[in-house]
Amino acid sequence: MAEERRSAQKDGEQSVRDKPWMIRTYAGHSSAQASNALYRKNLAAGQTGLSVAFDLPTQTGYDADHALARGEVGKVGVPIGHIGDMQALFEGIPLDRMNTSMTINATAPWLLALYVATAERKGIARDKLSGTVQNDIIKEYLSRGTYIFPPQPSMKLIGDVIAFTYREIPKWNPVNVCSYHLQEAGATPQQELAFALATAQAVLDGVKAGGQVPEEDFPRVVGRISFFVNAGLRFITEMCKMRAFVRLWDEIARERYGVEEAKFRRFRYGVQVNSLGLTEQQPENNVYRILLEMLAVVLSKDARARAVQLPAWNEAMGLPRPWDQQWSIRLQQIVAYETDLLEYGDLFTGSPVVEAKVDELCAAACEELDRIERMGGAVAAVDNAYMKERLVEANAERLRRIESGEQTIVGVNAYAESEPSPLTTGADGSFLAVDPNDEAAQIESLHRWRAERDDAAATAALEALKTAAAEGRNIMEPSIQCAHAGVTTGEWGDALRQVYGEYRAPTGLGGVGGHAEAPVRMADVRQRVEEVSGRLGRRLKMLVGKPGLDGHSNGAEQIAVRARDAGFEVVYEGIRLTPAQIVGAALEEGVHVVGLSILSGSHVSLVQDVMQRLERQGLSDIPVIVGGIIPEEDAKAMKAAGVAAVYTPKDYDMTAIMAEVVDIVDRATREAA
Repeated sequence: MAEERRSAQKDGEQSVRDKPWMIRTYAGHSSAQASNALYRKNLAAGQTGLSVAFDLPTQTGYDADHALARGEVGKVGVPIGHIGDMQALFEGIPLDRMNTSMTINATAPWLLALYVATAERKGIARDKLSGTVQNDIIKEYLSRGTYIFPPQPSMKLIGDVIAFTYREIPKWNPVNVCSYHLQEAGATPQQELAFALATAQAVLDGVKAGGQVPEEDFPRVVGRISFFVNAGLRFITEMCKMRAFVRLWDEIARERYGVEEAKFRRFRYGVQVNSLGLTEQQPENNVYRILLEMLAVVLSKDARARAVQLPAWNEAMGLPRPWDQQWSIRLQQIVAYETDLLEYGDLFTGSPVVEAKVDELCAAACEELDRIERMGGAVAAVDNAYMKERLVEANAERLRRIESGEQTIVGVNAYAESEPSPLTTGADGSFLAVDPNDEAAQIESLHRWRAERDDAAATAALEALKTAAAEGRNIMEPSIQCAHAGVTTGEWGDALRQVYGEYRAPTGLGGVGGHAEAPVRMADVRQRVEEVSGRLGRRLKMLVGKPGLDGHSNGAEQIAVRARDAGFEVVYEGIRLTPAQIVGAALEEGVHVVGLSILSGSHVSLVQDVMQRLERQGLSDIPVIVGGIIPEEDAKAMKAAGVAAVYTPKDYDMTAIMAEVVDIVDRATREAA
């Protein structure tokens, strides 16, 4: 028996320790120069790859001086307006020895063109570059909201990037099918699996139909598809989800696309663990959450992530500082280098519990995939709002469970009593605040760039780009020429808007609603809505607005759903509205309250703009409420300026919020009478 135990132990060990996954942090803010300094610090701290966060104007194809960019420049990422910015971003970083991931989607062809042009100016050949552009537009329509063009031309642009990179940059991942943001929008594990795989199928089907890739090269294209996955706190379920991804992707590559070589059927994925579950209350608990979520994607060797980036403990409060990001890097390093995790084979092969859960997830995901396939695929399921409605519905159910206490969140709806945290007592508020002057500096730099470039060369390059797009040709080489000619991000975006047009995705509210949680409490709110509506002689009406470029619409959607459940008439027109459009809608619709949702950190300037416009229209008696990731000092300033209420992620009780909104409207209308 002892000999058998020794033999079994020996079978489980590996003769060679595995290499660790690529260690990253998602970073970028303020300016190219400031972000470059941050990248160098993180690389010196042991980070082994770069993951670039771009600001919202860059992601949506606007220059820093565009009206929609106001307040958004440098807030959630680095602003990149032209090749000069891209060169500054990577100054002193050897691009031929660096693996660079860029979280960019609608403008992915442009940012890749800038990256290639920057490398060429450094004398680096294209085939020496390695990295990833996210380039998954389907999930932008469903969750993040940084889309620009309609689905069909957007899918064609994805195909252009794929056809270009597999020939010119063979070590580049041209698309990173991103289920991460689906889970952030409330997706169940089955939905995350199905929607991501449906997206990958839509991408590959489009490439196949596009004719840019010969049939004999198609397996190589399949082999370059990568995924960016989320891992939540339900450890067993999340680990099994990764194994289900591996199994299902192998089957799709083999059966749908006829890929015979196993290496081209490999499920290649990176991960950022769940940010949705990070809490503003007792934020120190987030460290444990992040570690547990990370283990779900590294313990299972047969489905281990190839790259891991972790959020910081304070991201529910604001942007992490360099020290906060270093803490997340150290967590990865401890697991990779101090434990014996990488010395053993897969720990879960043969486990009946794991196999049963993987089977269950695969069956449910396949059922959902078949449903989407019958609709015509992922693009059709965007246009008919099917996937968006399912996400809004799933997120509403998640919030219902938290609000009712059915799902325990430590420090939020249970064990909320807490000692003061020394981590949150710093003079800087324990997070990084972007200097408002950085936006003005970026605009000034942009104007200087335009004044000093060769306008004739930029104009000619843009005309060549538009011609290529209009004729259906691949736009990558013309985009690279635009980069070299000094074209700006907004000019590239506007050129393609002229050819392809713009798009507004379905909001997904549809028939979602009618929740019966906490029936007594909601019945009380409904009764109050009826009373105030009766006094006013018409139904209470709420306008839910998303000013600026922030496309994270989860909060706005859930407020709209819950307000409708409470009996309000709700006006919600989706994302990316100017303050002028929001105030115009308030006037035209005759609303009783305006709710603004802003998660990008641009709340101060955008809320001030809305308030000033309401006053100029004689609507200052309409109360304004604001929700988002809003520091306490900013909340105080907005309330002093007349905002009726400010809600942050710690305000999870949606029914209580609705009760407060009714009281706010009641007081405001009585005072105005």
